[in-house]
Amino acid sequence: MLNANNNPNQVTVVMYHYVRNFALTPFPDIKGLLVSEFDYQINYFRKKYNFVTIEQCIAALKGECSLPRNSILLTFDDAFLDHYTNVFPILDKYNIQGSFFPPAKAVMGSCVLEVNKIQFILSKADNVDLIILDIFKMIDENRLEFSLESNKYYLHHYLKPRRFDNKNIGFVKNILQKGLPRKFNELLLDKLFHKYVTTDENALSHELYMTAEQLNCMVRNGMYVGSHCYDHVWLDSLNEQEQEYQIDLSLKFLNQIGAPIDNWVMCYPHGGYNLVTKNILERKGCALGLTVNNGAWLLDRHNKYEVPRFDTNDFPKKPS
Repeated sequence: MLNANNNPNQVTVVMYHYVRNFALTPFPDIKGLLVSEFDYQINYFRKKYNFVTIEQCIAALKGECSLPRNSILLTFDDAFLDHYTNVFPILDKYNIQGSFFPPAKAVMGSCVLEVNKIQFILSKADNVDLIILDIFKMIDENRLEFSLESNKYYLHHYLKPRRFDNKNIGFVKNILQKGLPRKFNELLLDKLFHKYVTTDENALSHELYMTAEQLNCMVRNGMYVGSHCYDHVWLDSLNEQEQEYQIDLSLKFLNQIGAPIDNWVMCYPHGGYNLVTKNILERKGCALGLTVNNGAWLLDRHNKYEVPRFDTNDFPKKPS
């Protein structure tokens, strides 16, 4: 359990994704926070922290104001409809600003993002080993056409646990997120998604993500909406031109929904970024870059494009 800190230059930034009543959805095994747990956590924070807005954080970083001690900032990734139906009412009730980071493609298109496809595939399969066998079968069938490596190579490089996943689940996420050529990965993901989840991607997309109108409603009611790129892609896997394209599309989208594009904030998809990314952000007037690095944000120590965040699971979700 983490405790509040009296350092006026420290902000506890918390990262959220799904907030829903999972048993009432077609995907009860997806990892996330129950609505009741979110409500409990907000009240826990209200007793121990002082909520701040992202605009206050930007101003404090510029030396234009001081933040209260025990400052906390809440962030929500991926434009889930949960954020509008379950999170927004609770934040509005307590007059708390949330910072939301939608991948533009999720809102503008009728598709399911690759990162979410992987989550749903894993939640629907009875055994993750069967998914791994399917992956290797399709690699074997397409090795020559796509110049794919040996299965042993992929196991060596991607069979690794992640912070909240064992090594087998980590392998599926690692290889499908960044281990394969993009065109082949799209084919593979579609095949797995159709086998384990649904063939009606359009319907699931509309059930999963917010609309532009809902995001605009939150902006008009004091919530902050920033960039999560267009396609939820690992920016550090792209060249400079590709990165700039992703960022420009997301800024165009923010402008369309009435979100600020001056002193705007980037939340890196997957936490992926590099020096090229930071240089682009500087050129385009970005105020902050949010990572998935775990820890407290020290305004006087961290680079403004390397803001760490805690996961919601780092805090109590129910009485101990």
